[in-house]
Amino acid sequence: MAFGLLSWAAIVAASAAISAGAILVLRPILVRHLLAHPNHRSSHKVATPQGGGLGVMLAVVAVCALAGLIAPQGGAAGLIPVLGAACFLTLLGAADDAHALSVSWRFIGQTLAALAIVLTLPAELRILSEAVPLWLERALLVAGTVGFVNAVNFLDGLDWMTVAEVVPITLAVAALCVFGVVPEAIGLLALALLGAMLGFAVFNKHPASIFLGDAGSLPIGLCLALMLIYVAEASLTAAVLLPLYMIADTGITLARRIINKEPFLSAHRSHYYQRAVSGGLSVPEVTSRIFLHGVALALLAIGAALSHSLWLDLAALALGALLTAATLRWLARGRT
Repeated sequence: MAFGLLSWAAIVAASAAISAGAILVLRPILVRHLLAHPNHRSSHKVATPQGGGLGVMLAVVAVCALAGLIAPQGGAAGLIPVLGAACFLTLLGAADDAHALSVSWRFIGQTLAALAIVLTLPAELRILSEAVPLWLERALLVAGTVGFVNAVNFLDGLDWMTVAEVVPITLAVAALCVFGVVPEAIGLLALALLGAMLGFAVFNKHPASIFLGDAGSLPIGLCLALMLIYVAEASLTAAVLLPLYMIADTGITLARRIINKEPFLSAHRSHYYQRAVSGGLSVPEVTSRIFLHGVALALLAIGAALSHSLWLDLAALALGALLTAATLRWLARGRT
């Protein structure tokens, strides 16, 4: 391995420091130009600057670039497509934070970013059976990536919410890298994002003094999607388990709104985590539960990826589904 465990700890620390430092510098600018005012859909009560994702992504790009210069044998150069696409989404998200863009422009930008990472995947990377044509698998990956980027964006609606989701996933991907399940460059990306999110968490603790904004949630979703693609190459079960809460909350909420003939593309407050706060639970209660749930899913995913057993895969999926159903039910009940 090009990076030892001490080096990886340094990567997390450096990314956290750069993220926190960049947010400190950017915050006065964000207060003037990217202020999120509360409305009937908001979970915050006072005007709060958004755009903290600019500092997060600056840290991710800087740390990955520095690691590539220090240890080029680690494969960091392979991250250029995803980092470039993530920077594009950061700019797109910042523009949306400043002045709401149309759904069509957002979708086009997200699709271009997804194409950038999927079309540059190694030709030998396969997730589905070889009976499935490569072009079809790649098309499904593009669609899945766009969907996942939006899922991360939809669930970025509470203080520490995205931190609670991202930290367990990135820790799990880093652990899988240690075990040789995913490439070292993907482990580097996971640790850089982990550190950047920890640096951001200092400012996003409830009540938050800054939000990620679309400038953060969109590129973070893209980076996570690439990690999950590489996890899926080794274990599709693990790749499903890691983001299972995101998939379940977004998927069920979307389906419910479609069935009820509600405008599902418009902003709303009907996700499970939002219903929990409306039902009387505090923001820290909700995010703590989702974080612990994410840790449990991460442990199941690591076990599934290392087991190479169909029966253990099925057991992990069943347990993960039960835990997720229990968490969603708890959120839906609120304080009752």
